[in-house]
Amino acid sequence: MRSPKWFRGTAVAALLGLFAVLAGPGGGQTVQAEPADTTVGDITGFEADGAVYRLAAGAAEARVSFVTAETFRIELAPDGRFTDPTGTDIVLPQGTPPATKWRDRGDRYELSTSQVTLRAYKKPLRFALHRADGSQVWAETKGLTWNGERTTQSLARGADEQYYGAGMQNGRGNTSHRGRAVEVGVDYNWEDGGHPNSVPFYLSSSGYGVYRNTYAPNTYSFADPVTASAKEQRFDAYYFTGEGADGAKDVIGSYTRLTGKPFLPPIYGLEIGDADCYLHNANRGERHTLDALKVADGYLEHDMPNGWMLVNDGYGCGYENLAETADGLQDRKMQLGLWTEDGIDKLADQVKAGQRVAKLDVAWVGEGYKFALDGCKDAYKGIEDHSDARGFTWAPESWSGAQRCGVQWSGDQSGSWENIRFQIPTYAGATMSGLAYTTGDVDGIFGGSPKTYTRDLQWKAFLPALMTMDGWAASDKQPFRYGEPYTSINRKYLKLKESLLPYMYSYAHEATRTGVGPVRPLALEYPGDPKAGTDAAKYEFLTGEDFLVAPVYQDSTVRDGIYLPKGTWIDYWSGRVHQGPVTLDGYSAPLDTLPLFVRAGASVPMWPGIRSYQDRTADSPLAWDVYPQGRSSFTLYEDDGVTREHRAGKYATQRAEVDAPRQGAGEVSVRIGASEGEFGGKQRSRPYRFTVHTGDAPSRVELDDRGLPRLASKAAFDTAAEGWWYDRDDRGGVVQVKTAKLRTDRAFELELEDTSAVGGAVPGAQAALAAPVEQELGAGVAGKVSVDVTAGSRDATGVQVGIEAPEGWQVTSAPVVDRIPAGTTRRVEVAVTPDKDARPGEASLTATARYRAAGQDRTSVQRFAVAVMPPPPTADAWASDLPWLKSTNGWGPPERDRSNGESGAEDGRALTLAGTTYEKGIGAHADSDIEVYLGGRCSKLTADVGIDDEINGYGEVAFSVEADGKVLWTSPKVTGASAAVPVDVDLAGARHVHLRITDTNGSKSGDHGDWAAARLHCA
Repeated sequence: MRSPKWFRGTAVAALLGLFAVLAGPGGGQTVQAEPADTTVGDITGFEADGAVYRLAAGAAEARVSFVTAETFRIELAPDGRFTDPTGTDIVLPQGTPPATKWRDRGDRYELSTSQVTLRAYKKPLRFALHRADGSQVWAETKGLTWNGERTTQSLARGADEQYYGAGMQNGRGNTSHRGRAVEVGVDYNWEDGGHPNSVPFYLSSSGYGVYRNTYAPNTYSFADPVTASAKEQRFDAYYFTGEGADGAKDVIGSYTRLTGKPFLPPIYGLEIGDADCYLHNANRGERHTLDALKVADGYLEHDMPNGWMLVNDGYGCGYENLAETADGLQDRKMQLGLWTEDGIDKLADQVKAGQRVAKLDVAWVGEGYKFALDGCKDAYKGIEDHSDARGFTWAPESWSGAQRCGVQWSGDQSGSWENIRFQIPTYAGATMSGLAYTTGDVDGIFGGSPKTYTRDLQWKAFLPALMTMDGWAASDKQPFRYGEPYTSINRKYLKLKESLLPYMYSYAHEATRTGVGPVRPLALEYPGDPKAGTDAAKYEFLTGEDFLVAPVYQDSTVRDGIYLPKGTWIDYWSGRVHQGPVTLDGYSAPLDTLPLFVRAGASVPMWPGIRSYQDRTADSPLAWDVYPQGRSSFTLYEDDGVTREHRAGKYATQRAEVDAPRQGAGEVSVRIGASEGEFGGKQRSRPYRFTVHTGDAPSRVELDDRGLPRLASKAAFDTAAEGWWYDRDDRGGVVQVKTAKLRTDRAFELELEDTSAVGGAVPGAQAALAAPVEQELGAGVAGKVSVDVTAGSRDATGVQVGIEAPEGWQVTSAPVVDRIPAGTTRRVEVAVTPDKDARPGEASLTATARYRAAGQDRTSVQRFAVAVMPPPPTADAWASDLPWLKSTNGWGPPERDRSNGESGAEDGRALTLAGTTYEKGIGAHADSDIEVYLGGRCSKLTADVGIDDEINGYGEVAFSVEADGKVLWTSPKVTGASAAVPVDVDLAGARHVHLRITDTNGSKSGDHGDWAAARLHCA
């Protein structure tokens, strides 16, 4: 290390044009006319002081400060005066800086740590970063540039370089930003393309990340060159480096070391929450805060998890009887939350009364991100200052640093398929900016439907944080409000989320160390996969390393385009094995089925059968769901789940290690290590459960060299104190094991002899089932369902195919198929008669094939959907009186015999076109699609169509009639001032008819289309 020196040239470049317009806090003079860009000039002076270096360029000065061996800061003050509007708000104390050295190489200065070298070229001043081995990380294409509005850095873009980050970017983020411009700042846009919870940080696949230390809005253009600018006349950025497969994780870790690691939520914060307004709720009529307990009882009555409730979620809502409400919720194993619409001045008293969750109002953004960040920190601290609980807040607009105090959610959205679609990439993408807990309200706070609610909930169950909100909807949105089959499906996924709490909580703890949240884009875990950062993987994500979630975001029972990266992936529901990389099309996904895959090698800790984490007792089992392949491990994290004792070291870890063949036959061992560490309420002993997905029955199962009894049936297994049972019917073949209580301070080993890795002793021997799409059955009418059986790598013999159907349906198994040769497909028809009262619409069935292959008795299963058709009309009928198989709408639900209303049902007015009022018809809003089933019984459709008079001349749409995939009629463009258009369409032989309304001018403002007097003429 050389001694500090300061060299200044005699020719100070005063003509650098220092237009000091500071846009952020602590700003300076205002210039009316924006001057031209100025680029920093030649170095005219250099000074070294420990790990801090100053470089003069005329009147401008740059400062380089090393924080760690991989992290450093570059500042530029065009006028030579350094400022920092963020102060101590965001960047945390970093300890002793690293050892550094510098050298003058003639054309440049080199500033080095043991890991990186920052080159500062002299003429003009331009920076480039290199690793210790000399490889370049990034390089400026020109020096730092400023004008009266912003300061910009320009970096060369690598040929294959990809970019991620910028916080929560609605509709984007889990795929590369390359070639796109990304805004970072407040915009209050909750829709696709908005950027709530922005973060001025991005990372590159070249192994570096940049955090712009400012409250000013940023714009990142990932063109060539990459330009990163902030609206202030100062430059202040931190740089982080990483390398190899975990380079992006290292960068996120360094960034969150600087700005704060994500907080560890209380465990009830990982359960679903419920938000509504009870006092002074204009949508529901007068209620009282204590009425929240009646809603809480609904969760109990329907056997559904719920961790907490916001009881004042509505402007002007208020609250009363707070302590009594908190006590009542706690009696029901839930916690009290409050919305901070009125600020946090009363937080101390509220927390003492029982508040444990604080949701921050959008108004907390105030005049800048500092206000929002302070609100998050103050609310978090307020909970901790006045209770022994952990701080737990939610925020709709955040900034760097907010990850250490709150959950970020994507704002006030409306339930729709489109909202599901664009939210999928949003949350995994936010993980790339150190935001570990991001989410959106289930099915939004407006609009929605039973189907979109169910589809939205099932994939959001794999996010750490989740909330359903009711205060703004036309009707309550608890997961039990829509009746069957929706209630049962929602229960299934909420209880699955609950059972996975040990897995999710372990990843939440990992985030406190690494900065990497549980929900991840494929590009983070598979950086070498050329498709992981592209649209091929845009509508899926990973939960931890082990679950791949591919949500359904269309009104469909089939999901196409599921990309599985390199490795072995197991369908969570059927056990079917897939070898990646592969793209799956035609995945069967009836309403109750979320496309969900598990990585081979996974060992997933679970709490089986609970509704609340508080259901756990000293005798409760810990379950491990094991997918054996090669050597793998998982470390379980445990603490008391509620208090802050874990920060003082009161927690425990327990490691599961699995040793199995990479493929095919062999022994499988599962070693559970001793639980290391102590915390209040720790189990001193507990029983264990194991589901080991082998695909082949073992000959023997040993626990620490002691043979466990083999049990003959599920009933025997359920009643036994310990033992094992091979369930051939469970997901391709699963070994179920249970132990008596074992001490947690001692390790033990489970040995499965003569079995196999996941996929079976003969890989690929399992047969695959599929069902043709668009199969229809009539309520109470005998029919047939087709199932395609494809034999695996071995012949399937004695194939018996059956169907599991809803209660009241009649099913007759198909005749046995003697042999299906390896690799070939045989279509089997099964006789099925739905119940005469079966509800029209989608019904979920399960096909089961029992057969023998590769010397083993095997079972394959597949869930699929059929359409139950209502009886077709036998006489003339109004379209508004028929069952609707499909009814999508641009705003709220379409209305029967009313105009389109608001977000609730039956809130429209009389149907009126060109001064004529109609008693019958359909009131809709573009884009709209109403499907009716005619079964070939009708000859034509007549109607008058137009935009309802209530719109007063606004709107512009087109109407169309489609039958069985063909467009039969399309209207001319219709406006709010148009006369009614008569419709007379020939429907001879048509089975499925769609009445569509399409927006034609892109505004969707006033597009209230009416199918007035829509009548089907039927024999």
